[in-house]
Parts: sequence; structure tokens; C-alpha cells
Amino acid sequence: RIHLMPLAEVDDPRPAALLTSGPAWAAVKDRLKLKVVWHKEISEATLPAWDALLNGFEGEVIYAVGGGLPHDAAKYLGTRMNLPVVSVPTALSVDAFFTWASGIREKGCVRYIETKVPEMMIADLDVIAAAPAGIHAAGIADVLSIATGSWDWQFAHERGENPAGMEFIPYVHAMALDIMEGALDCAAAAGRGDKGGLRTLLDCLSLEVQLTNQAGHARPEEGSEHYFAYAVENRCGHGRPHGDLLAPGILLMMTAQGQDPVRVKQALSAASVPLNQLDPVDIRETLIELPAYCLKHQLPYGIAHELDKVNPERLDIARILES
Repeated sequence: RIHLMPLAEVDDPRPAALLTSGPAWAAVKDRLKLKVVWHKEISEATLPAWDALLNGFEGEVIYAVGGGLPHDAAKYLGTRMNLPVVSVPTALSVDAFFTWASGIREKGCVRYIETKVPEMMIADLDVIAAAPAGIHAAGIADVLSIATGSWDWQFAHERGENPAGMEFIPYVHAMALDIMEGALDCAAAAGRGDKGGLRTLLDCLSLEVQLTNQAGHARPEEGSEHYFAYAVENRCGHGRPHGDLLAPGILLMMTAQGQDPVRVKQALSAASVPLNQLDPVDIRETLIELPAYCLKHQLPYGIAHELDKVNPERLDIARILES
């Protein structure tokens, strides 16, 4: 259930366990009045760290406030403790608010484990619009990754590389591209904090997740661009905003695929998603190692597996990512 409402109107008498990250709680604590009996800041996405939270845990409901990290942890704890989870995004920064899985860092890659979907989302569009410009609409990257993810899915099909359960479905492919069109259309409005634009972006994120739920896998929206984000994080360090890693990956992989990235780049810029937060050396080294990285972690087939066959002159990092 998605409730578009001011946080100040939330009335929940249940003892609440609260998971937050960074400055998110500071931004909303004077608006969101909860009966907090247990509160933890989440700083890492590993099973040992989340299992440690079970010691001394209290509460009848779990509130996740902030971005993807506290939400993934809350979904894990909600599953382990058989408790309801309430999502309170302070920015539309990722699609993790809607998904049934939680991403954990393991052996230098991201692995998704089945957890649960939050029972409720409370979205205060005033709070989301007030988040930093580079974050409040950065989740658009998880929708625009359809450009590269869907291409990879068809590419793998043509090479006979899609495993059982991930067979290419043309109408799902077409529907994913239509959802991406919605994100392209709302990018500027969402980027400037317009409530209508943010509402449309929220809808695009939820539709993208629902489509992959129906397909039974994430191939329509997750491909080489995500593999790049997973790999480059090992070089630049954990804790970076998801969009800072994913957005450059989308443009680089679109170019490697032979697609024209202009519209997607314009949308990312309009949504204020930064393209200049990664060191060019880290980018270059990641591109070099990406084919081996994909094989090592058995990632579904895409252009990243064949980057060593792409003309290096095509991947002019400075040109592709210039503002």
C-alpha cells in the first residue's frame, strides 16, 4: 500500500523498531512521531551485520527511513522476525522500496536474497522534494537502466545465452521500454522537485519492479550497467549513492552496445543525477576487468562479457560523461 501523505499525519501507536542511514532521520524526526523503542543506523549490507541486529531487538513494527540500505536491512529483519515493515523514503533514490529482495555485498559483488516487500509505504512528497538535488530523483537510474538491461536480455537471447527461466519475452521487453519512456518524460519535473514529476517517477519505479516480478527475474532492467556499478564500487569504496555508480554505467554500456545515449543522458542531467563522481582511472580499470568479473560472479550474459571486443576508442570516458 502506498500512502501519499505528510509524515506529520502518521499515527501509529505500535512500539517501533527504526532503521535509518546517514542524515535521513535528522531530516524527518521532527515530522514523523513514532513510539521508537529500538533504533539503529545501518552502515553496511552484509548478513553478519544484519544478523547482529537481532540481538536486543525490540518492536512490533519495523520502520525504514531513508534510502535503499536501511530498507534492505528492514526487509531482512522483517522476514526473520515475522514483523510488518513500513517504508518511509526520504528520496526516490532506488527501487529497493518496492522489491521483495535485499541486496548484500558478498565477495566483491552484490547478491540478492529473498526477503519481503514492505507492507506499506508512506511517501511525503514535500520531504522527498527537499532532499539534496543529486539524490531526490536518483532512482530514475533504476528505470533508465532498462535501456541497457533490456538490450542485454535480447543480446543474450540472440547468442543463446539466456538460461532456463530467463527466456526472452518480446512483449515484456516492449513493456519495459514503455515504462522507461515514462521516466524520460518526467525526468525534468522530478529533478526540480515538482510533485507531479516525483509522483510519476514513483509510479515508474513501482511499475518497473512489478514487471520484473511478473517476469520472474530482473533482466528487463538489470544488465551490464549494474555489473559496472557493482565492480566499480570495489575501487571507489562502499557507501556511494547508488545513482552515482549506476548512471555512468548506463551511458558507458549504452555506448558499448552501439546505442545513442543522448536522451538518457539528458534525462539523468535533468533529474540532477551526477555523472562526475567517479575517478576516470577507476572507471577505466573497471571496464578492463569487467568481462572477467562477470564470469567470476556468473552474472547473466550481456555486453559487459564482451567489452574486450569493443573498440576502445568508442568508450571515450571523458566524452561520454561530460556535462
